[in-house]
Amino acid sequence: MPDKSYYAPAGGLPPQSQILTDRAMFTEAYAVIPKGTMSDIVTSMLPFWEGTRAWVLSRPLSGFAETFSQYIMEVAPGGGSDKPDTDPNAQAVLFVVEGGFTLTIDGQSNELAVGGYAYIPPSANWTLRNNSTAPCKFHWIRKAYEAVKGLEQPEAFVTSDQEITPTEMPDTDGVWATTRFTDPADMRHDMAVNIVTLQPGGVIPFAETHVMEHGLYVLQGKAVYRLNQDWVEVEAGDYMWLRAFCPQACYAGGPGPFRYLLYKDVNRHMKL
Repeated sequence: MPDKSYYAPAGGLPPQSQILTDRAMFTEAYAVIPKGTMSDIVTSMLPFWEGTRAWVLSRPLSGFAETFSQYIMEVAPGGGSDKPDTDPNAQAVLFVVEGGFTLTIDGQSNELAVGGYAYIPPSANWTLRNNSTAPCKFHWIRKAYEAVKGLEQPEAFVTSDQEITPTEMPDTDGVWATTRFTDPADMRHDMAVNIVTLQPGGVIPFAETHVMEHGLYVLQGKAVYRLNQDWVEVEAGDYMWLRAFCPQACYAGGPGPFRYLLYKDVNRHMKL
């Protein structure tokens, strides 16, 4: 069973004595947002959310993410929203990295704790409340749903990292596995948000070059990632955006597993 500890930003500000050297990078092919950049002064507020702030990791922007947005939400005790998303075409994935909350989808109440995962289709009415005495933090990935004539929208569901058995990649002796929350053959879904796990020393042994855009948030561990023509060190709490066709590979370091939350757009024709 996967470890239930995931990195979540703590906010605050660095001391005045800290030098500016950091690992943040923004290129035409990829971006790296290190955990150290997620301070109090880069948070955003959202309409109809109480006691809440967000670190925006990616957003649709020319030369940056094109298909999705991704936030880390921090909701104080008693906070939340009865009108969380004002875009009727937005679908969502929520993944809990600290604390927990009550998620109600079309009148059905669900309690999500650390490792909890929810898919919310654009047709759903949902609310979210932190009824605990401690803050909760979760990823919120949003994508405009691409409807296809003859395919129904997928239904909402709630599960967790702990409930899904990872699928081992072929010929890797279990050092590379993917926790898949949706069936890749289910054409109703136009995005996939999974967790990839590499054991210490495990590798992605070739430069993946493909049409899917990626958002990768490192939940645990550390690795050296090949992004386009560069080798970049990443660790728990770092975020990477990869443009479509950006070559990518990695070596996982130790001492524990290297795990990341992975977004990609799937199962649709290319827009012409």
